[in-house]
Amino acid sequence: MKYLNKSITEIHELLKSKKLKPIDLVEEAFANIENNKEYNAYITLNKEEAIKQAKELESKEVDNLLFGLPIAVKDNIVTKGLLTTCGSHMLDNFVPIYDATVVEKLKEKNMIIIGKTNMDEFGMGSSSRTSYFGAPKNPWDKTKIAGGSSGGSATTISCRDVLFALGSDTGGSIRQPASYTGIVGMKPTYGRVSRYGLVAFASSLDQIGPLTKNVYENAVLLNAIVGKDEKDLTSARKKEEDFTRLIGEDIKGMKIAVPNYLMSDIVSPEIISKIKDTIKVLEKNGAKVDYVDVKYLDKAMTLYQIIAMGEASSNLARFDGIRYGHSKENPKDIQELYFETRAEGFGEEVKRRIMVGSYLLSGENAKIYYNKALSIRDDMKKEFINVFKNYDLIIGPTTTTTAYNLDDPMDDPLKSFMDDVLVIPVNMAGLPGLNLPVGFDKNHMPIGMHIIGNAFEEAKIYQLASFIEKELNLDLEPFGGENNE
Repeated sequence: MKYLNKSITEIHELLKSKKLKPIDLVEEAFANIENNKEYNAYITLNKEEAIKQAKELESKEVDNLLFGLPIAVKDNIVTKGLLTTCGSHMLDNFVPIYDATVVEKLKEKNMIIIGKTNMDEFGMGSSSRTSYFGAPKNPWDKTKIAGGSSGGSATTISCRDVLFALGSDTGGSIRQPASYTGIVGMKPTYGRVSRYGLVAFASSLDQIGPLTKNVYENAVLLNAIVGKDEKDLTSARKKEEDFTRLIGEDIKGMKIAVPNYLMSDIVSPEIISKIKDTIKVLEKNGAKVDYVDVKYLDKAMTLYQIIAMGEASSNLARFDGIRYGHSKENPKDIQELYFETRAEGFGEEVKRRIMVGSYLLSGENAKIYYNKALSIRDDMKKEFINVFKNYDLIIGPTTTTTAYNLDDPMDDPLKSFMDDVLVIPVNMAGLPGLNLPVGFDKNHMPIGMHIIGNAFEEAKIYQLASFIEKELNLDLEPFGGENNE
Protein backbone atom coordinates (compact mmCIF):
# COMPACT_ATOMS: atom_id res chain seq x y z
CA MET A 1 0.00 0.00 0.00
CA LYS A 2 1.22 3.51 -0.82
CA TYR A 3 0.95 5.26 2.52
CA LEU A 4 2.90 8.32 1.37
CA ASN A 5 0.10 9.16 -1.08
CA LYS A 6 -2.18 9.79 1.90
CA SER A 7 -2.53 13.05 3.82
CA ILE A 8 -0.48 13.59 6.97
CA THR A 9 -3.62 13.47 9.10
CA GLU A 10 -4.51 10.03 7.69
CA ILE A 11 -0.96 8.79 8.25
CA HIS A 12 -0.99 10.23 11.77
CA GLU A 13 -4.14 8.29 12.69
CA LEU A 14 -2.70 5.07 11.25
CA LEU A 15 0.48 5.54 13.27
CA LYS A 16 -1.46 6.27 16.46
CA SER A 17 -3.61 3.16 16.04
CA LYS A 18 -0.48 1.06 15.32
CA LYS A 19 -1.89 0.00 11.94
CA LEU A 20 1.21 1.59 10.47
CA LYS A 21 4.79 1.81 11.70
CA PRO A 22 7.45 4.44 10.89
CA ILE A 23 9.57 1.71 9.28
CA ASP A 24 6.77 1.17 6.71
CA LEU A 25 7.02 4.83 5.69
CA VAL A 26 10.80 4.76 5.55
CA GLU A 27 10.90 1.61 3.43
CA GLU A 28 8.28 3.05 1.09
CA ALA A 29 10.26 6.29 0.76
CA PHE A 30 13.46 4.45 -0.18
CA ALA A 31 11.51 2.27 -2.65
CA ASN A 32 10.11 5.46 -4.23
CA ILE A 33 13.58 7.02 -4.43
CA GLU A 34 14.95 3.88 -6.08
CA ASN A 35 12.11 3.81 -8.61
CA ASN A 36 12.68 7.49 -9.40
CA LYS A 37 16.48 7.54 -9.24
CA GLU A 38 16.72 8.66 -12.89
CA TYR A 39 15.44 12.07 -11.71
CA ASN A 40 18.66 12.52 -9.68
CA ALA A 41 16.98 14.22 -6.72
CA TYR A 42 19.50 13.05 -4.10
CA ILE A 43 23.22 13.40 -3.51
CA THR A 44 23.39 11.28 -0.34
CA LEU A 45 20.91 8.83 1.20
CA ASN A 46 20.68 8.21 4.95
CA LYS A 47 19.35 4.66 4.69
CA GLU A 48 21.05 2.84 7.56
CA GLU A 49 20.41 5.59 10.12
CA ALA A 50 16.83 6.21 8.90
CA ILE A 51 15.91 2.54 9.28
CA LYS A 52 17.50 2.45 12.73
CA GLN A 53 15.62 5.56 13.85
CA ALA A 54 12.31 4.26 12.44
CA LYS A 55 12.59 1.06 14.44
CA GLU A 56 13.45 2.99 17.62
CA LEU A 57 10.31 5.10 17.20
CA GLU A 58 8.04 2.04 17.39
CA SER A 59 8.24 2.12 21.19
CA LYS A 60 7.52 5.87 21.45
CA GLU A 61 4.20 7.67 21.75
CA VAL A 62 2.95 9.31 18.53
CA ASP A 63 2.70 12.85 19.91
CA ASN A 64 2.60 15.17 16.88
CA LEU A 65 1.50 15.26 13.23
CA LEU A 66 5.05 14.93 11.93
CA PHE A 67 6.02 11.95 14.10
CA GLY A 68 7.73 9.20 12.12
CA LEU A 69 7.46 10.95 8.76
CA PRO A 70 10.41 10.89 6.33
CA ILE A 71 11.83 14.24 5.21
CA ALA A 72 14.46 15.23 2.63
CA VAL A 73 16.94 18.01 3.44
CA LYS A 74 18.76 20.23 0.95
CA ASP A 75 22.46 19.48 0.88
CA ASN A 76 23.56 22.91 2.13
CA ILE A 77 21.93 22.32 5.54
CA VAL A 78 24.44 20.57 7.79
CA THR A 79 23.60 17.17 9.26
CA LYS A 80 25.70 15.54 11.96
CA GLY A 81 27.48 12.46 10.66
CA LEU A 82 25.88 12.76 7.20
CA LEU A 83 27.76 14.03 4.14
CA THR A 84 26.94 17.67 3.32
CA THR A 85 28.36 18.71 -0.07
CA CYS A 86 26.48 21.87 -1.16
CA GLY A 87 26.51 20.23 -4.60
CA SER A 88 30.24 20.97 -4.87
CA HIS A 89 33.50 19.10 -5.36
CA MET A 90 34.88 21.44 -2.70
CA LEU A 91 32.83 19.66 -0.01
CA ASP A 92 32.35 16.18 -1.47
CA ASN A 93 34.11 14.67 1.59
CA PHE A 94 32.67 16.96 4.30
CA VAL A 95 30.86 15.22 7.16
CA PRO A 96 29.65 17.78 9.74
CA ILE A 97 30.05 17.25 13.48
CA TYR A 98 26.82 19.06 14.39
CA ASP A 99 23.24 19.52 13.20
CA ALA A 100 21.74 22.73 11.85
CA THR A 101 19.09 24.18 14.18
CA VAL A 102 16.32 23.22 11.74
CA VAL A 103 17.59 19.64 11.72
CA GLU A 104 17.52 19.59 15.53
CA LYS A 105 13.91 20.81 15.37
CA LEU A 106 12.97 18.04 12.91
CA LYS A 107 14.52 15.46 15.21
CA GLU A 108 12.60 16.91 18.19
CA LYS A 109 9.42 16.12 16.23
CA ASN A 110 10.81 12.61 15.56
CA MET A 111 10.91 13.17 11.82
CA ILE A 112 13.29 10.90 9.91
CA ILE A 113 15.89 12.39 7.57
CA ILE A 114 15.85 10.25 4.47
CA GLY A 115 18.68 11.94 2.56
CA LYS A 116 20.31 15.11 1.24
CA THR A 117 18.94 16.60 -1.95
CA ASN A 118 20.70 17.77 -5.09
CA MET A 119 21.24 21.48 -5.69
CA ASP A 120 23.11 24.13 -7.64
CA GLU A 121 26.66 24.36 -6.34
CA PHE A 122 26.57 26.48 -3.15
CA GLY A 123 23.08 27.57 -4.20
CA MET A 124 24.42 29.50 -7.20
CA GLY A 125 22.13 28.95 -10.18
CA SER A 126 18.50 28.71 -11.20
CA SER A 127 18.39 25.26 -12.78
CA SER A 128 20.48 23.00 -10.47
CA ARG A 129 22.69 22.35 -13.50
CA THR A 130 25.75 23.77 -11.72
CA SER A 131 25.69 20.79 -9.33
CA TYR A 132 28.90 18.75 -9.31
CA PHE A 133 26.65 15.67 -9.22
CA GLY A 134 24.61 16.45 -12.33
CA ALA A 135 21.24 18.17 -12.60
CA PRO A 136 17.99 16.80 -11.18
CA LYS A 137 15.26 16.29 -13.79
CA ASN A 138 11.70 17.56 -13.83
CA PRO A 139 9.16 14.82 -13.02
CA TRP A 140 6.64 16.40 -15.42
CA ASP A 141 9.10 15.99 -18.31
CA LYS A 142 12.53 14.51 -17.74
CA THR A 143 14.02 16.59 -20.58
CA LYS A 144 13.26 19.78 -18.61
CA ILE A 145 15.02 21.46 -15.67
CA ALA A 146 13.61 21.13 -12.16
CA GLY A 147 14.76 24.65 -11.31
CA GLY A 148 17.17 25.77 -8.66
CA SER A 149 18.89 26.00 -6.50
CA SER A 150 16.59 23.71 -4.45
CA GLY A 151 15.97 21.52 -7.50
CA GLY A 152 16.48 18.19 -5.74
CA SER A 153 14.06 19.06 -2.94
CA ALA A 154 11.43 20.15 -5.47
CA THR A 155 11.98 17.02 -7.57
CA THR A 156 11.60 14.56 -4.70
CA ILE A 157 8.31 16.19 -3.60
CA SER A 158 7.01 16.31 -7.16
CA CYS A 159 7.96 12.64 -7.62
CA ARG A 160 6.03 11.89 -4.40
CA ASP A 161 9.07 10.13 -2.91
CA VAL A 162 8.34 11.81 0.43
CA LEU A 163 5.81 14.32 1.78
CA PHE A 164 8.28 16.91 3.06
CA ALA A 165 11.53 18.59 2.04
CA LEU A 166 13.55 21.56 3.19
CA GLY A 167 15.16 23.99 0.78
CA SER A 168 16.86 27.38 1.03
CA ASP A 169 15.96 30.56 -0.83
CA THR A 170 18.41 33.39 -1.59
CA GLY A 171 16.79 34.80 -4.72
CA GLY A 172 13.90 32.47 -5.45
CA SER A 173 15.57 29.11 -4.88
CA ILE A 174 12.53 27.52 -3.20
CA ARG A 175 9.69 29.21 -5.07
CA GLN A 176 11.09 28.96 -8.61
CA PRO A 177 11.72 25.18 -8.62
CA ALA A 178 8.38 24.72 -6.84
CA SER A 179 6.73 26.53 -9.75
CA TYR A 180 8.55 24.44 -12.36
CA THR A 181 7.62 21.15 -10.67
CA GLY A 182 4.03 21.84 -9.61
CA ILE A 183 4.38 21.93 -5.82
CA VAL A 184 4.04 24.38 -2.91
CA GLY A 185 7.18 26.17 -1.73
CA MET A 186 7.43 28.84 0.97
CA LYS A 187 10.23 31.33 1.63
CA PRO A 188 9.46 32.59 5.15
CA THR A 189 10.17 36.09 6.44
CA TYR A 190 13.90 36.72 6.89
CA GLY A 191 14.75 35.73 10.46
CA ARG A 192 11.67 33.54 10.91
CA VAL A 193 13.75 30.32 10.59
CA SER A 194 17.24 29.97 12.04
CA ARG A 195 20.09 29.99 9.54
CA TYR A 196 22.49 28.33 11.99
CA GLY A 197 23.93 25.38 10.09
CA LEU A 198 22.91 26.64 6.66
CA VAL A 199 26.07 26.97 4.57
CA ALA A 200 25.98 30.67 3.69
CA PHE A 201 25.65 31.98 0.14
CA ALA A 202 24.42 35.56 0.74
CA SER A 203 23.86 36.00 4.47
CA SER A 204 21.44 38.93 4.28
CA LEU A 205 19.18 37.08 1.82
CA ASP A 206 19.34 33.34 2.68
CA GLN A 207 16.32 31.71 4.32
CA ILE A 208 15.36 28.05 4.89
CA GLY A 209 11.81 27.02 4.02
CA PRO A 210 9.46 24.06 3.37
CA LEU A 211 8.49 22.33 0.10
CA THR A 212 5.39 20.11 0.05
CA LYS A 213 2.67 18.82 -2.27
CA ASN A 214 -0.08 20.96 -0.70
CA VAL A 215 -0.66 24.11 1.36
CA TYR A 216 -1.73 22.57 4.68
CA GLU A 217 1.30 20.30 4.93
CA ASN A 218 3.56 23.24 4.08
CA ALA A 219 2.14 25.22 7.00
CA VAL A 220 2.51 22.25 9.37
CA LEU A 221 6.20 21.89 8.49
CA LEU A 222 6.79 25.62 8.89
CA ASN A 223 5.26 25.34 12.39
CA ALA A 224 8.00 22.84 13.25
CA ILE A 225 11.05 24.81 12.09
CA VAL A 226 10.43 28.42 13.17
CA GLY A 227 11.58 30.10 16.37
CA LYS A 228 14.19 32.34 17.93
CA ASP A 229 17.67 30.81 17.96
CA GLU A 230 20.40 32.31 20.12
CA LYS A 231 23.00 30.80 17.77
CA ASP A 232 21.73 32.99 14.89
CA LEU A 233 21.97 36.73 15.52
CA THR A 234 19.58 37.44 12.61
CA SER A 235 16.92 35.16 14.13
CA ALA A 236 13.71 37.05 14.99
CA ARG A 237 12.10 36.91 18.41
CA LYS A 238 8.44 36.24 17.59
CA LYS A 239 5.64 34.63 19.58
CA GLU A 240 4.71 31.10 18.59
CA GLU A 241 1.76 30.87 16.23
CA ASP A 242 -0.07 28.20 14.27
CA PHE A 243 0.39 28.85 10.55
CA THR A 244 -2.57 26.59 9.74
CA ARG A 245 -5.03 28.70 11.74
CA LEU A 246 -6.45 30.66 8.77
CA ILE A 247 -6.52 27.75 6.32
CA GLY A 248 -10.10 27.20 5.15
CA GLU A 249 -11.17 30.77 6.02
CA ASP A 250 -13.18 32.85 3.55
CA ILE A 251 -11.36 35.50 1.47
CA LYS A 252 -14.31 37.85 1.10
CA GLY A 253 -13.13 41.42 1.61
CA MET A 254 -9.46 40.55 1.23
CA LYS A 255 -7.55 43.29 -0.63
CA ILE A 256 -4.94 42.06 -3.09
CA ALA A 257 -2.41 44.04 -5.14
CA VAL A 258 -0.99 42.97 -8.50
CA PRO A 259 2.17 44.93 -9.45
CA ASN A 260 2.06 45.93 -13.12
CA TYR A 261 5.76 45.10 -13.53
CA LEU A 262 5.14 41.46 -12.59
CA MET A 263 2.46 41.18 -15.31
CA SER A 264 4.49 42.83 -18.07
CA ASP A 265 5.90 41.37 -21.28
CA ILE A 266 8.87 39.85 -19.41
CA VAL A 267 6.41 37.02 -18.61
CA SER A 268 5.09 34.51 -21.15
CA PRO A 269 1.49 35.14 -22.34
CA GLU A 270 0.39 31.67 -21.21
CA ILE A 271 1.43 32.38 -17.63
CA ILE A 272 -0.14 35.86 -17.65
CA SER A 273 -3.40 34.31 -18.90
CA LYS A 274 -3.44 31.72 -16.11
CA ILE A 275 -2.78 34.35 -13.43
CA LYS A 276 -5.62 36.47 -14.80
CA ASP A 277 -7.94 33.44 -14.70
CA THR A 278 -7.03 32.99 -11.04
CA ILE A 279 -7.68 36.68 -10.35
CA LYS A 280 -11.20 36.23 -11.77
CA VAL A 281 -11.77 33.39 -9.28
CA LEU A 282 -10.66 35.66 -6.43
CA GLU A 283 -12.92 38.52 -7.52
CA LYS A 284 -15.86 36.16 -7.96
CA ASN A 285 -15.41 35.11 -4.33
CA GLY A 286 -15.38 38.61 -2.88
CA ALA A 287 -11.72 39.63 -2.92
CA LYS A 288 -10.79 43.09 -4.19
CA VAL A 289 -7.92 42.98 -6.70
CA ASP A 290 -6.12 46.12 -7.94
CA TYR A 291 -3.25 46.58 -10.36
CA VAL A 292 -0.62 48.86 -8.80
CA ASP A 293 2.77 50.37 -9.57
CA VAL A 294 5.59 49.40 -7.20
CA LYS A 295 8.85 51.29 -7.67
CA TYR A 296 12.26 49.63 -7.81
CA LEU A 297 11.04 46.15 -8.83
CA ASP A 298 12.92 46.52 -12.12
CA LYS A 299 16.11 47.17 -10.10
CA ALA A 300 15.86 43.94 -8.07
CA MET A 301 17.98 41.86 -10.41
CA THR A 302 20.83 44.40 -10.41
CA LEU A 303 20.67 44.68 -6.62
CA TYR A 304 20.79 40.90 -6.33
CA GLN A 305 23.86 40.66 -8.56
CA ILE A 306 25.72 43.19 -6.43
CA ILE A 307 24.61 42.14 -2.94
CA ALA A 308 24.54 38.36 -3.45
CA MET A 309 27.85 38.20 -5.31
CA GLY A 310 29.57 40.46 -2.81
CA GLU A 311 28.36 38.42 0.15
CA ALA A 312 29.13 35.15 -1.64
CA SER A 313 32.75 36.14 -2.30
CA SER A 314 33.15 36.89 1.40
CA ASN A 315 31.38 33.73 2.63
CA LEU A 316 33.26 31.38 0.30
CA ALA A 317 36.68 32.70 1.34
CA ARG A 318 36.64 30.09 4.14
CA PHE A 319 37.06 27.24 1.63
CA ASP A 320 40.85 27.34 1.39
CA GLY A 321 41.97 23.69 1.53
CA ILE A 322 43.31 24.02 5.08
CA ARG A 323 40.48 23.41 7.53
CA TYR A 324 38.02 21.09 5.78
CA GLY A 325 36.79 20.06 2.36
CA HIS A 326 38.81 19.52 -0.81
CA SER A 327 42.55 20.21 -0.66
CA LYS A 328 45.23 20.28 -3.35
CA GLU A 329 47.54 17.30 -3.01
CA ASN A 330 51.26 17.93 -2.42
CA PRO A 331 51.38 21.69 -3.05
CA LYS A 332 54.81 23.28 -3.27
CA ASP A 333 53.79 26.18 -1.01
CA ILE A 334 50.82 27.79 0.74
CA GLN A 335 50.02 29.96 -2.26
CA GLU A 336 49.71 26.96 -4.58
CA LEU A 337 47.61 25.14 -1.97
CA TYR A 338 45.19 28.04 -1.84
CA PHE A 339 45.03 28.77 -5.57
CA GLU A 340 44.81 25.18 -6.78
CA THR A 341 42.36 24.04 -4.10
CA ARG A 342 39.89 26.72 -5.17
CA ALA A 343 40.56 26.19 -8.88
CA GLU A 344 39.84 22.46 -8.55
CA GLY A 345 37.11 22.64 -5.93
CA PHE A 346 34.78 25.28 -7.33
CA GLY A 347 32.74 25.07 -10.54
CA GLU A 348 32.65 27.78 -13.21
CA GLU A 349 29.52 29.58 -11.97
CA VAL A 350 30.82 29.79 -8.40
CA LYS A 351 34.21 31.07 -9.60
CA ARG A 352 32.50 33.72 -11.71
CA ARG A 353 30.42 34.97 -8.79
CA ILE A 354 33.41 35.01 -6.42
CA MET A 355 35.47 37.03 -8.91
CA VAL A 356 32.70 39.57 -9.59
CA GLY A 357 31.87 39.78 -5.88
CA SER A 358 35.52 40.35 -4.92
CA TYR A 359 35.69 43.20 -7.44
CA LEU A 360 32.49 44.75 -6.08
CA LEU A 361 33.82 44.74 -2.51
CA SER A 362 37.34 45.93 -3.26
CA GLY A 363 38.42 49.40 -2.15
CA GLU A 364 36.19 52.25 -3.28
CA ASN A 365 33.95 49.80 -5.18
CA ALA A 366 32.31 48.82 -1.90
CA LYS A 367 30.96 52.36 -1.58
CA ILE A 368 30.15 52.78 -5.25
CA TYR A 369 28.31 49.47 -5.67
CA TYR A 370 27.57 47.51 -2.49
CA ASN A 371 26.63 50.40 -0.18
CA LYS A 372 24.56 52.01 -2.94
CA ALA A 373 22.77 48.72 -3.56
CA LEU A 374 21.94 48.41 0.14
CA SER A 375 20.47 51.92 0.07
CA ILE A 376 18.22 51.17 -2.92
CA ARG A 377 17.29 47.86 -1.33
CA ASP A 378 16.05 49.80 1.70
CA ASP A 379 13.95 52.01 -0.60
CA MET A 380 12.44 48.90 -2.18
CA LYS A 381 11.51 47.56 1.24
CA LYS A 382 9.78 50.85 2.06
CA GLU A 383 7.80 50.58 -1.19
CA PHE A 384 6.50 47.17 -0.14
CA ILE A 385 5.59 48.56 3.30
CA ASN A 386 3.55 51.30 1.59
CA VAL A 387 1.68 48.72 -0.51
CA PHE A 388 0.85 46.67 2.59
CA LYS A 389 -0.69 49.74 4.23
CA ASN A 390 -3.57 49.34 1.78
CA TYR A 391 -3.47 45.66 0.78
CA ASP A 392 -3.39 42.31 2.55
CA LEU A 393 -1.31 40.46 -0.04
CA ILE A 394 0.50 40.85 -3.35
CA ILE A 395 0.20 38.29 -6.16
CA GLY A 396 1.76 37.68 -9.56
CA PRO A 397 3.50 34.95 -11.55
CA THR A 398 6.40 33.09 -9.93
CA THR A 399 8.42 32.60 -13.12
CA THR A 400 8.70 34.23 -16.54
CA THR A 401 8.36 30.87 -18.35
CA THR A 402 7.58 27.27 -17.50
CA ALA A 403 10.51 24.83 -17.12
CA TYR A 404 12.86 24.87 -20.10
CA ASN A 405 15.10 22.20 -21.61
CA LEU A 406 17.98 20.69 -19.64
CA ASP A 407 20.25 21.04 -22.68
CA ASP A 408 19.61 24.75 -23.22
CA PRO A 409 22.91 26.72 -23.18
CA MET A 410 24.28 27.64 -19.74
CA ASP A 411 26.71 30.34 -20.88
CA ASP A 412 24.30 33.26 -20.51
CA PRO A 413 24.49 34.62 -16.92
CA LEU A 414 21.70 37.12 -17.66
CA LYS A 415 19.33 34.24 -18.51
CA SER A 416 20.06 32.65 -15.13
CA PHE A 417 19.20 35.85 -13.29
CA MET A 418 16.08 36.50 -15.41
CA ASP A 419 14.74 33.14 -14.24
CA ASP A 420 14.45 34.69 -10.78
CA VAL A 421 13.55 38.29 -11.64
CA LEU A 422 10.00 37.94 -10.28
CA VAL A 423 10.99 36.41 -6.95
CA ILE A 424 14.19 38.30 -6.07
CA PRO A 425 12.35 41.42 -4.73
CA VAL A 426 10.93 39.33 -1.87
CA ASN A 427 14.43 38.41 -0.68
CA MET A 428 15.55 42.02 -1.00
CA ALA A 429 12.72 43.13 1.30
CA GLY A 430 12.99 40.14 3.65
CA LEU A 431 9.32 39.27 3.08
CA PRO A 432 7.55 35.88 2.98
CA GLY A 433 6.55 34.50 -0.42
CA LEU A 434 4.91 31.26 -1.56
CA ASN A 435 4.55 29.47 -4.87
CA LEU A 436 1.19 27.85 -5.55
CA PRO A 437 0.43 25.76 -8.66
CA VAL A 438 -2.47 27.34 -10.60
CA GLY A 439 -2.49 25.47 -13.90
CA PHE A 440 -0.52 24.21 -16.88
CA ASP A 441 0.79 25.46 -20.20
CA LYS A 442 -0.02 23.88 -23.58
CA ASN A 443 2.64 21.21 -22.95
CA HIS A 444 1.10 20.38 -19.56
CA MET A 445 4.01 21.88 -17.63
CA PRO A 446 3.07 23.48 -14.29
CA ILE A 447 2.47 27.22 -13.89
CA GLY A 448 2.94 28.81 -10.48
CA MET A 449 1.43 31.87 -8.82
CA HIS A 450 3.51 33.91 -6.37
CA ILE A 451 1.79 35.13 -3.18
CA ILE A 452 3.72 37.75 -1.19
CA GLY A 453 2.83 38.82 2.34
CA ASN A 454 3.92 41.50 4.74
CA ALA A 455 6.69 40.55 7.18
CA PHE A 456 5.68 37.71 9.53
CA GLU A 457 2.26 37.28 7.89
CA GLU A 458 2.79 33.77 6.53
CA ALA A 459 -0.59 32.66 7.94
CA LYS A 460 -2.40 35.13 5.69
CA ILE A 461 -0.51 33.78 2.67
CA TYR A 462 -1.59 30.25 3.57
CA GLN A 463 -5.21 31.47 3.90
CA LEU A 464 -5.30 32.72 0.30
CA ALA A 465 -3.25 29.83 -1.06
CA SER A 466 -5.48 27.20 0.53
CA PHE A 467 -8.60 28.91 -0.83
CA ILE A 468 -7.22 28.97 -4.39
CA GLU A 469 -5.95 25.39 -4.06
CA LYS A 470 -9.44 24.21 -3.10
CA GLU A 471 -11.18 26.24 -5.83
CA LEU A 472 -8.90 25.07 -8.64
CA ASN A 473 -8.62 21.46 -7.41
CA LEU A 474 -5.82 20.65 -9.86
CA ASP A 475 -4.49 17.17 -10.61
CA LEU A 476 -0.84 17.62 -9.64
CA GLU A 477 0.37 14.02 -10.08
CA PRO A 478 3.16 14.29 -12.68
CA PHE A 479 3.44 10.62 -13.57
CA GLY A 480 -0.14 10.58 -14.84
CA GLY A 481 0.82 12.91 -17.68
CA GLU A 482 1.68 12.01 -21.25
CA ASN A 483 5.18 13.44 -20.84
CA ASN A 484 6.10 10.58 -18.53
CA GLU A 485 4.66 7.62 -20.39
